[in-house]
Amino acid sequence: MTPLPPTHSPGACSRRRFRLVSCQVFCREAAEVMRRSPHQVGVEFLPKGLHELPATLMRERIQAAVDHAATSSPPPDAVLLGYGLCSHALSGIEARFRPVVIPRAHDCLTLLLGGRERYQGRFDREPATYFQSSGWVEHRLNPPALEAQSIPTLQRLRMSYEERAARYGRENALYLEAELGNPARHYRHMAFIDLGLEPAGVTENASREEARRRGWSFERITGDLRLLQRLVDGDWELDFVVLQPGERSVATNDERILASRPISS
Repeated sequence: MTPLPPTHSPGACSRRRFRLVSCQVFCREAAEVMRRSPHQVGVEFLPKGLHELPATLMRERIQAAVDHAATSSPPPDAVLLGYGLCSHALSGIEARFRPVVIPRAHDCLTLLLGGRERYQGRFDREPATYFQSSGWVEHRLNPPALEAQSIPTLQRLRMSYEERAARYGRENALYLEAELGNPARHYRHMAFIDLGLEPAGVTENASREEARRRGWSFERITGDLRLLQRLVDGDWELDFVVLQPGERSVATNDERILASRPISS
């Protein structure tokens, strides 16, 4: 197969066949951008709970899905990833059979807000913000198999007070409950990212209620699908790294976020 060029615009080529491997938090958003895409796009959603696994395990699961998508029949022109760097789990992904396209984003918030600049602007104005979207609310619970492998479970962060008291003593249990039992203690503001894809507003109301219960202020902000749309449209000139077969992704720790290197290096 002739590799895809590093970049192209949607109108510059015939209809292509892509396979999207995406976090399930983008279920609604992916369906919308795939509907609009000029290309044929198949999709596999992976559980949101992968984010709670150690990075190496998350990478292994995503790599397996990438390899499966790349060797499906008929073979795709490229495998697209609906992920950001995600705590470095996407650093080390390999393109073994087909080109692999990854957004240059630190996490899903960049994809939901339409770009790094807007995300950074939001963070600079209100750093103590906890973001949610319909996908985060709908898929907040992990499947049991993933929960058993998750970092909070392995590090006993989800132990009850009674379990901690029995293990560490009551005084220590109170301290651990305050420090570990409330991972959202540093937040003061809830921002619900609305993409206009859930008319009933059920998840927004759930997010608003959670903010009220925690004593946080609440804000609904408008999301932006442009980055996800460009991913499935094949418009990768900016904001994406395109791995050709024989290349792997590496974290750059600079504004590029991700780059490509030969697998052998």
